[in-house]
Amino acid sequence: MFCVRDLHAEHVATAMNNLYAAWRQAQGANAGVRADPYAFKCTAESGGAAMIADFKGAEHAYFIASTVDLLSTGVDVPDVRNIVFFRYLSSPIAFYQMVGRGTRLAPEKLMFRVYDYTDASRLFGAAFLAKARSVTEPSPVDEGDDDEEPDAGLLQGDGVTVRIVGAGRYVLDSEGGVDRPVPIEEYRARIAERLAAEAPTLQDFRDRWVDPEARRELLAALPEGQTGAIKLRLVQRMGDYDLFDVLGAAAYGLDPKSRRARAEAFGYKARDWLDSLPPAASGVLRAVVGQFGGGGTEALENPTIFQLPAVIAAGGVAALRSAGDPRGMVTDAKRRMFEP
Repeated sequence: MFCVRDLHAEHVATAMNNLYAAWRQAQGANAGVRADPYAFKCTAESGGAAMIADFKGAEHAYFIASTVDLLSTGVDVPDVRNIVFFRYLSSPIAFYQMVGRGTRLAPEKLMFRVYDYTDASRLFGAAFLAKARSVTEPSPVDEGDDDEEPDAGLLQGDGVTVRIVGAGRYVLDSEGGVDRPVPIEEYRARIAERLAAEAPTLQDFRDRWVDPEARRELLAALPEGQTGAIKLRLVQRMGDYDLFDVLGAAAYGLDPKSRRARAEAFGYKARDWLDSLPPAASGVLRAVVGQFGGGGTEALENPTIFQLPAVIAAGGVAALRSAGDPRGMVTDAKRRMFEP
């Protein structure tokens, strides 16, 4: 069962064990030998890797593993007959890796089932095509070291460099001034847990993100601060996504949208509000939000945003003044753009 983050995996395992206990009580004497634990959390943070061997050969226990990414690749459990998606995915490669846990052959196994609660199966048939690189896309850097592991390398973007070691499975974490290799899944889980502690719900996260000062405080509370969030974006190959979507997907199960897709969606999500404004003001707000497609959240907070050619062509700040407070309207548009 693929979950959003470590805490989510723990809750799912607890819920499954509770359902199993209720089923046993309903079955009475027909329940048979108790499997305990029936479900277990299998994540990097919980030390779940040590339990995988038991999961592979289990006959009376460990029937269900709730995980995040730990079981997505490199684990062969032929008897797996059910794959459950409780987390959103945007990568076809990650999706096929996860589905692949069920494709192993085993005696008397003729099929496996996929239970999809997040529309992950939309990625069936998606091609593994590389995107054209932009200046914010992570790009491998050749260090020229013949002794280095072939899969080790660097990712660069947004002024941040991330070193990937150990066949691409570890990122160097420099929190506290000391570099140490951390599994990418663990790094993601640490950011998600810290973020959820600061903003317990997606709505809390959204409210703080819209306010520049609150957002800076939120990012500063993360492991390695904003640099940690940028690292996460790099290692997850999400260069086309704003940090709002990168962090929202990691901590709250948000279905991430690229910057361009989120900007384009604003037009129909906020249609009623835009239609209630004078046409000129509505046009300016559409032009303002269009800047998000290229520069993300920071572009909407650019002090010179009303001087940009696209915004001036739509009517500029004068058109907004005719309908209300220009800065307040831009903030309102930003809030609506981040709504589900």
